[in-house]
Amino acid sequence: MSAVLTTPQPVARQESPGLWALAWRRLRQDTVGMVSLAVVAFFLAMMLASFTGLIAKDWSKEKGVSYANPSFLAGAENLEARSMATKEAAKAPAVDLSDIDPLAPRYREWEERAAKIAVTETKRAESLPFGGDKWGRDVLQKVIKGSEVSIFVGLCGALIATFIGTFLGAMAGYWGGKVNDFLEWFYNIFTSIPYILLILAFAAVAQATGSFGKGVVSIIVILSLTGWTGIYRLIRAEYIKHGNREYVKAAQAIGATNMSRMFGHILPNVSHVSLVQLSAHVVGFIKAEVILSFLGFGVPVDQVSWGTMLAEAQNELVIGKWWQLVAAGASMAILVTAFSLLTDALRDALDPKLK
Repeated sequence: MSAVLTTPQPVARQESPGLWALAWRRLRQDTVGMVSLAVVAFFLAMMLASFTGLIAKDWSKEKGVSYANPSFLAGAENLEARSMATKEAAKAPAVDLSDIDPLAPRYREWEERAAKIAVTETKRAESLPFGGDKWGRDVLQKVIKGSEVSIFVGLCGALIATFIGTFLGAMAGYWGGKVNDFLEWFYNIFTSIPYILLILAFAAVAQATGSFGKGVVSIIVILSLTGWTGIYRLIRAEYIKHGNREYVKAAQAIGATNMSRMFGHILPNVSHVSLVQLSAHVVGFIKAEVILSFLGFGVPVDQVSWGTMLAEAQNELVIGKWWQLVAAGASMAILVTAFSLLTDALRDALDPKLK
C-alpha cells in the first residue's frame, strides 16, 4: 500500500491592522464623532467653494434695502422700504394743481412709482433668507464668505503652531540637558503671560510696526507664535517617556541616527497627540480670530469674517436688527462645537490604551 503524498497548502498570511486603521475603525463606531466629522467636512467644503468662487462670489453687492428683513419675517413691516417710498413720494406736491399746472398728471405717476418701489423693495428684502445688513448685502452670503477667512486662519495657524510645538517638544524631550533647560526657559516666558493678553500684545506690535504684514497673514503668524506652548509640553513629555523604550534602543543598536530615532521611530508613536492637539487648536484659533477681528486687530475692511460680522452686529442690535449676529454666531457655534466633539472622538480613537 503506497502512501499518498499531498502538497501542503500555503497558509493565508494575516496582517494585524495598524494604528490608523484601528483608529478609523473606532471612529466609525462613534456616532457623535462621525456626525461631527460630517459637519466639519461640510464647513470645509463651503470654505473651498467660497474660495474658488462657486458660491458667495458677489457677497459685497447690494441685494436689498438697508437692514432687509429675513425671509422668515416676510410678514413683518420693513421700515427701510417704507422710508425709501416716502422719500420718493415726497417729490410730488401734496395738493391738486391740475387746474393751474400742466405737469399735474405727472404727480400721480410719481405716486404710483413710489408705491411700486415700496412693493419691489419689500419683495427684494423678503427674498434674502437671513436678511440684509446696513448696505443691503445678503447676510447668508456674508456668513459663507466669512467662513473662508475664519476657517482658513484656524487651520493654517493650528498647522504651523503644531509643527513648532512638536519640533521643539521633540528636541527638549529627546536631548534633555541644556537643550531642555533653554527650551523650558523659553516656554515659561510665553506661559507666564495670560494668553489673550499675549495675543493682543503681538497684534498691537504687528499693527504698529507692520512686522507681519496686514490682514490674514498677520493673524496666522500671531496665533502660530503664541499657540505652540501646549503642544510643546505634551510632546516633550511623550518623548521623555518613549526615549528609553526598547524599540528606540534597538534602533540605536542597529546604527540609526538621532534624527532617524527622533522623527522616524518616536514621532509616529506620538503623532496621535499632535493630531488631537491640532484639532483642538483649530477651535481655539477660530475663536481667537473672531476676538481679534471684533476688537479691530483682524482682517481689513475690504474683507469679511465672522469676527467683523459680530463687530457690525453690536451696533445693529441697538435698532433691533439681530439677524446678522444670529447668523454669524450660530455658524461659529456649530463649527466650534463640531470640532470640539470631533477632537474628543479622535482622542478616544487614537488612545493606544484602547488597543
